[in-house]
Amino acid sequence: MTSIAVVEDDPNIQRIVSAYLEKSGYEVNVLDDAEQGMNLWKTNPPDMWILDIMLPGMDGYDFCKKIREKSDVPIIIISAKDEEVDKILGLELGGDDYLTKPFSPGELVARVKRLFKRVQPTSQSNEAEIQVLDLMIYPDERRVFWKGQEVELTTKEFGMTLLFAKHPNRAFSREELLQRVWGDDYVGSDRAVDDLVKRLRKKFTDIPLETVWGYGYRFKVEEGST
Repeated sequence: MTSIAVVEDDPNIQRIVSAYLEKSGYEVNVLDDAEQGMNLWKTNPPDMWILDIMLPGMDGYDFCKKIREKSDVPIIIISAKDEEVDKILGLELGGDDYLTKPFSPGELVARVKRLFKRVQPTSQSNEAEIQVLDLMIYPDERRVFWKGQEVELTTKEFGMTLLFAKHPNRAFSREELLQRVWGDDYVGSDRAVDDLVKRLRKKFTDIPLETVWGYGYRFKVEEGST
């Protein structure tokens, strides 16, 4: 059964949200704070997180950031903060959706279903392996090797790596990378692209992932290289 963790310290919201989600067929874990969320993440990570921002101790922003550093699991942020700057911050830190309190429980369920549908693969690609320089990718197995060593990647890291490998030397704008890796409905800033490229450079030592100043990035391959 698909599991969802709800990190929210308001008992009324806990009760209503969990009731609606369980009625829709999801397994729900209700947690009072981010510290409990950290424990669940380490022992039995859910398939989705629903996070309140105003939590005792570590707030939802910091928890969202910690999750996103290691995983692309779907995250919906719920908050009484309705300023645009708060929504942008939540999305830039890795949230996939942002819902302002008070909200309809039915709308939350609809957004949960839509988000799960968006992140789940729809079909088998049956793509052959791709090799560029010291980079080897097996798309169907979602396995990536760099200089003979397997590299563990999140979903978005894999998506961007595969895109660059398929189009060596092509310069992609930040806007196009957002559209092709994050999807058409992403509403955060292009800083997310820079953060993801930084993570790839850290994981792939000496990878020729070049900055095209004022535009975006390209995977540079010298003529005659294999």
